[in-house]
Formats: sequence, structure tokens, C-alpha cells
Amino acid sequence: MNAADAALLGLAAFLAGGMNALAGGGTFFSFPVLLAIGVPPVTANASNAVALWPASLSSAYAYRDALRRFRHRLPALTLVAFVGGLLGGLLLLATQDHLFSRLIPWLLGLATALFALSGRLATWLSKRKGRPAGCDTNTPGGLAFQCLVSIYGGFFGAGMGIVMIAALAIQGHTDLNHINALKNWLSAVIYSVAVATFVLAGAVSWPHTLVMLVTAVAGGYAGARLAQRLPAVWLRRFITTTGCLLTTYYFLK
Repeated sequence: MNAADAALLGLAAFLAGGMNALAGGGTFFSFPVLLAIGVPPVTANASNAVALWPASLSSAYAYRDALRRFRHRLPALTLVAFVGGLLGGLLLLATQDHLFSRLIPWLLGLATALFALSGRLATWLSKRKGRPAGCDTNTPGGLAFQCLVSIYGGFFGAGMGIVMIAALAIQGHTDLNHINALKNWLSAVIYSVAVATFVLAGAVSWPHTLVMLVTAVAGGYAGARLAQRLPAVWLRRFITTTGCLLTTYYFLK
């Protein structure tokens, strides 16, 4: 890895950290750069997860005030995120590079569709269950869905934030700042357990990962602070656009 590669990775990691804090999909910047400089797909994904892990912690910390209102609901969601992240990480390690590459655009397309339809789905579910749309509850079905999202996050980080936002919106959460607070905390949990799995398995390219770590943290904190100041409608449009771009890119790739 030469100086130009290192500079490009650092910039990509900064943008990825900020993107993940805003809406998810930061891997749109960092994962393609790792591939472009010759890192194999599974190793690139594991290295990318390790590099963005501290950024997920800084993003969660930036939302610490908003998280306080969910202190009674966080234990169940955290446990589900931990188990799902572990299963997803183990699944990635068992997947061959060519199969992993083929799955990427389909997973991202599903994530974008879920988010785009999340408002209607939340209203439909609230009518079926007799609860007001927007209430903050952890139903068994919602936790099961969240577990699937966590498995996806441990398996492939790109678009995880979009999928998680969709899952939380479908469960009835309507305030995007509150959704982002939960998303960043749960993403930090998923990244933590997946990273431990990848490191123990020796699946990480450390030279590339270490270059990305510092700028990803800075980008994650900056993105989280910016997200709390953006109008909700802008953020929602930004998230949907991000999902469409991710899906199109990986289908073309």
C-alpha cells in the first residue's frame, strides 16, 4: 500500500463514518476503495467493519442524551443485536468471496424498499395490533425482525443503517432523531461483536484497517452532530437516495 492508497483510504473512512452516523451506507465509500486497491471481498468487508467500529462508538456517544428515554427498552434490543451480530459475523467467515459479491445488491435493494415503505407498514401494523402509530414498543415480532437486521449487519455492514432505520420505523418509531439514536447504539453493538469475531478468526488486513481508524472516528462524530440539526424530511430523503445509490452501484459492479 503506497501513500496515495493510504490517503484515499483515510478520506473514504472519514466519509464512511459520517455517512453511517447520518443514515447508514458508509461502506459505499470505504468498501469499494478496499476492493479497488486489491483487498479480497471477504477480507475487505471484515477490515472495513473493524475500521468503522470506533466510529460507531463515537456516533452512539453523540446521541447519549436521546438514548436516555429508551433505557427500559435497550437491554432487550442490545441482547438481540449482540446475538445477531455474532451470527452474521460467523456467517461471513463461512461465505466464499464470489457468493458474497453476488448477494450485495439484492440485500441493499431490500433495505431501500423497506425504508421507503416503512411509514405505510408501521401504520398498517398499528391498525392490526390496535396500538397508536409511533408508540415505542418492543414486540416479539419486532425483536425477531431486529435480530434479522443484526445478522445482516454482522454479515455485511453496507446499508445496515438503512435496514435498521426501516426496522425501527416499522416497529412504530417515528422521530428520526430517536431512530438514529437507537440505530447508532445498536450498530455499535453489532460492530463490536462482529469485529471481535473477525479479529479472532484472523480475517483482517491490519495495514489497511489502521489507516482508516482515526478518520472514521472523526467522521462518525461529525456526522452524528450534523444529523441532529438536519430537518427530518431532508434526512429521510437523504436516506432513501443513499439506498438507491448503493443498490445501483452494486448491481452495476
